[in-house]
Amino acid sequence: MNDPLIASLLRAVEAAPEEHELRLHLAQQLHQANRAAEALAHINIVVQKDPGNTAALQLLGQVSAALMGGAREEPTPEPASEPAPATPQSTEQPGFDWEAAAQQFEQSVPAPFAEPEIQMGESTETVAPVEPAGQRITLADVGGLQNVKDRLNESFLAPMRNAAIAKAFGKSLRGGLLLYGPPGCGKTFVARAVAGELQANFMAVTMTDILDSHIGETEKNIKAIFEKARSNSPTVLFLDEVDALGLRRGSLTGSASWLRQMVNQLLMEMDSLSSNNDGLYVLAATNHPWDLDEALLRPGRLDRTVLVTAPDLPARESILRYHLERRPIAGIDLKWIAEQTDGFSGADLEHLCTTAAEKAMMQSIERNEVLPVDMAHIRTAMKEVKPSTLPWLESARNVVRFSNENGRYDELADYLVARKLL
Repeated sequence: MNDPLIASLLRAVEAAPEEHELRLHLAQQLHQANRAAEALAHINIVVQKDPGNTAALQLLGQVSAALMGGAREEPTPEPASEPAPATPQSTEQPGFDWEAAAQQFEQSVPAPFAEPEIQMGESTETVAPVEPAGQRITLADVGGLQNVKDRLNESFLAPMRNAAIAKAFGKSLRGGLLLYGPPGCGKTFVARAVAGELQANFMAVTMTDILDSHIGETEKNIKAIFEKARSNSPTVLFLDEVDALGLRRGSLTGSASWLRQMVNQLLMEMDSLSSNNDGLYVLAATNHPWDLDEALLRPGRLDRTVLVTAPDLPARESILRYHLERRPIAGIDLKWIAEQTDGFSGADLEHLCTTAAEKAMMQSIERNEVLPVDMAHIRTAMKEVKPSTLPWLESARNVVRFSNENGRYDELADYLVARKLL
């Protein structure tokens, strides 16, 4: 039982528990040493973390077969001159006797399927995690975008911090805030910064946290998310891609009519902001605010909007520095790159840096030495990476031209005029 190789592998697995190949190697050695139950325990750990691991599943079949064959010891039959009479076979396939295996190997054999632990009094619904308040980013960590910061402070942060003064001037503290703009421009980052400014917990919710294929479960998920946010107040509840959740109900017909109930539930939870939602701040983000149900934008709901545009010059320089400074670089002119990347989103800038690093890496492989990322690599990458915000700006221009009778998109119109796109 004291195999030195197995003992060595056990120590290695303890030091690196996430190394699945190492753990499977240990399980293989345990299996070969007729320690199948121990092998099964290690295989079970890998399968729980990586259900599609082919090697683990193959080894699981081998070890399970060994356990099933050796779980019960049968007496060796005495030689007989005549064959023993055949025993009638059951038509049912016997299952694996885990209890007998546990007795044989004198230890607890893991269950064949990992089941979640359910504690009494707790909901089993999947609800988005809450990021606790503490050492978190604030708007000071958002490079540039001073106009966005000013708008956030005026429409949301200042009234929340000074509730008594805001009420004296008739400023309502009800409702939420909608962040909109081109994709990849940091709306989630800005929302986290708002949570930091308010010293509140942060709870980000996406469609995968909400949608369910069973009738009625989606509405239950929405209710559970809002209840969890209230119970952990102060909390900034961030609804990402809210246009997929708050679709225009008039467009939901036929087989999609079940989505109307989802929108209705969201509206009902938003309406409760006026009562039992003290310390709950609702922020939402979308790339297409014009696709939202009008009822969601009424006073008391998402009635304040802030346009989060592509990063300006200082912001682009900050983003570029962040994505390049941890790589080997030489002679990088950040100001020149920032000037040449007007209209690039934050995601575009990250892609630009990654592409330039790939060019340098391939060149390093060819020469068998580490070469730093330089301006030649940057210029080559800029020929491949183009700004992704242009299609969104074209779509936004049409909205401003033909659907801005109520002035909802005046801020967007001013931005397009400043960029000479309107």
